[in-house]
Amino acid sequence: MVFIHDTTQALNAAVHLVNTLSGQGRDDTLATTSDLAAYLSEHPYTGALTGDATELAAVRDVRLRLAELWHTDRTGAVPIVNDMLRDGEALPRLVIHDDYDWHIHATTDEAPLALRIMVEVAMAFVDVIRADEYGRIRVCSADDCDAVYVDFSRNGSKRYCDIGNCGNRMNVIAYRERKAQEND
Repeated sequence: MVFIHDTTQALNAAVHLVNTLSGQGRDDTLATTSDLAAYLSEHPYTGALTGDATELAAVRDVRLRLAELWHTDRTGAVPIVNDMLRDGEALPRLVIHDDYDWHIHATTDEAPLALRIMVEVAMAFVDVIRADEYGRIRVCSADDCDAVYVDFSRNGSKRYCDIGNCGNRMNVIAYRERKAQEND
């Protein structure tokens, strides 16, 4: 499975943003304008950026809408995505800039950052839904983790997020349980 470059980027940015929400054993990591600047450094967006408290609050608010996409199935995601596109007044257009080849922007460069993020993620989820790859939109399988991720693996077998070393931790727990059963 291969998503086009801008879809992959938007999905990765969405995962990162949703995982800034507080969760099992995680604090909210999008609390300050410095946190927002760090996020934007890793996931740059073109267009107007203020970096102020108002922009931070709007981006913090949009996280909850994006998180909904990890807690539904393909059919349930459709109205969520459609609402995001409608609310964002999405008007897709092809653009080329910086080091990126032709790709789609669906908002104006002057639109508020949170709106641009929401619409870009919605457009990425359009690709996921149309490709019938919604099974790759996942929540970590670790007992003590609720982080989200997108399984980009070739065979679609990834079970754990990359946030808290969950895969290794769960493998160690399973190993210790097997050893304890062998010793009984």
